[in-house]
Amino acid sequence: MKVLVPVKRVVDYNVKVRVKSDQSGVDIANVKMSMNPFDEIAVEEATRLKEAGKASEIIAVSCGILQSQETLRTAMAIGADRGILVETDVELQPLAVAKLLKAIADKEQPQLIILGKQAIDDDANQTGQMLAALLDWPQATYASKVEVDGDKVKVTREVDGGLETVSLALPAIITTDLRLNEPRYVTLPNIMKAKKKTLDNIKPADLGVDVTPRLKTLKVSEPPRRSAGIIVPDVATLVAKLKTEAKVI
Repeated sequence: MKVLVPVKRVVDYNVKVRVKSDQSGVDIANVKMSMNPFDEIAVEEATRLKEAGKASEIIAVSCGILQSQETLRTAMAIGADRGILVETDVELQPLAVAKLLKAIADKEQPQLIILGKQAIDDDANQTGQMLAALLDWPQATYASKVEVDGDKVKVTREVDGGLETVSLALPAIITTDLRLNEPRYVTLPNIMKAKKKTLDNIKPADLGVDVTPRLKTLKVSEPPRRSAGIIVPDVATLVAKLKTEAKVI
């Protein structure tokens, strides 16, 4: 079984993001970048499937600027066999990414696509669902457990009311949630091995996909600062303030 794992280069989750002075976007100059955490979980899950003998090849795919090669090398250090970079300087939106991934899926013919449920930069949570619609494949989002059995995959999903278990016929698409696994620590020997793995570089035009943005960002601003809280001496005072000041009860 061939597994395709899309990964995205984003601002590291430990970095406090700052808005540009002209409010045109987030300032990423001299900021540490890393793989989207949900995508890292997806690569780990694909690697575990391969280690269990369920998958034969893992292909990591990234769409973006040339520096996204670093993210692909990280994916290959975790366990991906090879990487594909769709290089473009255009700001990619979820639908454009889904179209690029569809074109690659048509070419590579994977049986399973595992990707993060959302990226921590735009929090769109759309790419997996759009890709499933474009490919007309079954999908299971917010996966917390994945079990492959022959030509079926059983996925436990995190939903508002608890957990839901679904069975999908392959080929299928899965988006990962935080509790699916804990990604392994990438060792230096595996980082060195990843440098020797194949990494193909292509352009959106090679796939016949138009990635022109359909949405325009008008302004990016920081959320308003929250006012400081207060400490109350007892429950009675708290209830009184909730009634008279907050007026929530």
